[in-house]
Parts: sequence; structure tokens; C-alpha cells
Amino acid sequence: MDFAFGLEDEVFRREARAWLEEHLTDHRTGTPGRRDWERELGRGGWIGLGWAEDGYGNRRADLTRQVVWAEEYARSKAPPRSGHIGENLLAPTLIAHGTPEQKRRFLPPVAEGRELWCQGYSEPGAGSDLAGVRTTAVRDAGAGSPGAYRITGQKIWTSLAHEADWCFVLARTEPGSVRHHGLSFLLVAMDQPGRIEVRPIRQLTGTSDFNEVFFDGALAEAGHVVGGEGGGWKVAMSLLGFERGVSTLAQQIGFAEELGRVLRTAVATGAALDPVVRDRLVRLWAELRVMRWNALRTLGGSAGAGAGAGAGAGAGGAGAGVPSVAKLLWGGWHRRLGEAAVLVRGAAAAVGPADWSAALPYELDEAQHLFLFSRADTIYGGSDEIQRTIIAERVLGLPKEPRGRP
Repeated sequence: MDFAFGLEDEVFRREARAWLEEHLTDHRTGTPGRRDWERELGRGGWIGLGWAEDGYGNRRADLTRQVVWAEEYARSKAPPRSGHIGENLLAPTLIAHGTPEQKRRFLPPVAEGRELWCQGYSEPGAGSDLAGVRTTAVRDAGAGSPGAYRITGQKIWTSLAHEADWCFVLARTEPGSVRHHGLSFLLVAMDQPGRIEVRPIRQLTGTSDFNEVFFDGALAEAGHVVGGEGGGWKVAMSLLGFERGVSTLAQQIGFAEELGRVLRTAVATGAALDPVVRDRLVRLWAELRVMRWNALRTLGGSAGAGAGAGAGAGAGGAGAGVPSVAKLLWGGWHRRLGEAAVLVRGAAAAVGPADWSAALPYELDEAQHLFLFSRADTIYGGSDEIQRTIIAERVLGLPKEPRGRP
């Protein structure tokens, strides 16, 4: 594959780099300024570069320029994006399946960085097996607009739910339906006190990146059903196909910076003199290069996006396995990097902060955080087992596993 940046792409790179340098000055502090930063990105037209349509306040860019922007954003060490779910998951789904009214209502606030979204998919009994969703949505003619839905159930591992304005929810709208039948894709406002409760999930790292969300009669307007009642499975699977795209390359730049820190630590501690350790580090470097070229090949080719995390439905053929291969590659790689990060530090990796009285309950350094958080990389977003099943069944054509096994 010939994937190269042309002269116009490099001009675009200089523009992106200059804009980031100029506007990042007051936005490097992280979470407190993340909403302001989203609005700043929106004013610059940098949200929605890869959308199939423009006219919502976004500028359009071809694939190579999307890659350029993703790379420059990662290199600039800009704040983590709060608008990723709205920009890269919801918006392409609305463009593909939404009504004109839904697009006019929801796309401009995403492009302008004014409204943030979270994803209501996984449940305690329906994580990797998304077709097991039990959250219900029942028509209630007396609630709000005619034909509105009342939603009851629980979602879990919901990123950004504590700061999101809206949530797209996969719920069962047909009583008695099973598996992927009778599901609908609903757009739900999160500001419903007494009807929606968000509970942070504390992790090994001491942080709370994920949440539980409880719906107790939460309302969704009849006009906020994407793909029609009962069409939720098709819409949900289409959305998952957008989950791993250009952003994978930006993720890899972050990975490269983490690997660089591990390599510098290995040199400083003398661990790099150990041939076994040195071999592991060289392998990590080589595997990261392979991941980059694989991502560029699949983005630049015609494989397309297939099934995403979770249930893994989608178009058959080789394209159906592309996201699964990518997830297997980076999930395992990042976990091995976390292991290497503590290995090269030796016994010091097990030591806590110097002043325990100041750490309530404790604080992790970068290597410790990387080691603990990356343990989940092969689970969240669709476990390794699920990804291998997708490849086996939808790419290799192997027989499906029997359902309902104990």
C-alpha cells in the first residue's frame, strides 16, 4: 500500500500545529477546562473532520488530513477529548441512519462542542453479549410529547456519563422479544433528576473513568428513536463499526510516548543491559510499528469497518474482522507495555508515595498507573475472546458456538 502525505497534507499539518500551539495555552490543565476546550475546537471547525456531510459547523477533510490532525493533536499533548463519543460514534451514526430533523437537532451542538454524549450499551448481564440487553423502553402517551418512551434499567461501564448531556441507549421496546429482535436506539437527555442516577465506579488505579447509570422511568421523545422502533440492532452495530478508525493512529502516538518513557527508564536503571529485558523492549517497539502500518493499510484500503466491540454483528467477509484484529493487537500490546514499565524499575515499582499522609488513599506514578489500567485493555471494548470469535465466525467461516451453554 502506498500511503504517503502530499504537499497539501503538510500544509494542513502546519496549519493544525500552529492552531494547536496558539490555542492550547489556557487548556492544558485537563478536566476542569475540558468543556471550554471542546467549544474552542468547535469554533475552529476541528470537530467532525471525517463526517460524510458538512454544513453543521464542521470542516471536511479527506483521510490523510484526518490522520494528520489526529497525529498533531496527540503530539501537542492536548487535553483528553470529552466529545469523542458524540463526534466519532453518534454523529456518523446519525448521518447514516438519522432523520433530517435528528441531524439538524443533534449534529450542530456536537460540532460546536456544546453537547457531550455517553454510550448506553453494556449492562451487568449484557457486556460482550450485547444482544442480552434487558433495559426496557415503554410507550407512554401521557409523558411529555405524544408517544414518548419511559426507560427502566441499568447500564454499566459508561464512560463520561458523569459529565454527558445526552446518552444513546439501546433498549428493548418489544415486550417478550429476545436477542437482537425488538431493540431500539434511543437518544436520552441525561438531565432528568430522580429519573437518571449516575454512580462512579472506583478502579484499581483510584480513579473513576467509568460509571453505572440507572434509569427509573427516564423519558425519551418519540422523535428521538434512530432507525425506527425495533431497528436498534442494525443501528447499534453500524455505530460499533465507527468505533475504531483514524483515532487508532492518535492512540498509537500516545503509545509511542509511553514506550519512550519505559525505554528511558530501562537505560537509567540499567535494566536495558539485561538481554532478556532488551529483547522484550525491542519486540514492543517492532510491534508498535506493525500496528501503525496495519492501521494505515486498513484505513487506506477497501476493507472497511465491520463489527465492533461487543456482539460483533455486521457485514461478513474480511472487513468484518478489521476492527477485531486492531483491538487484539493494541489491547495485548498495551498490557505487555504496562508489565514492562514496572519490570524495568525493579523493586521501586512496588513502592508507594514518599509521604503516605499526603496520599488519600494513595497516588500512583505513571508506570504504576499504566500497569494497573492496562490490565483491562484486553477486556473493555469487547474482550479478546469475543474478538477472536468474531474473526473465527465472520472471517474464517468456522461453525458458531452453541448458545445457552452452561
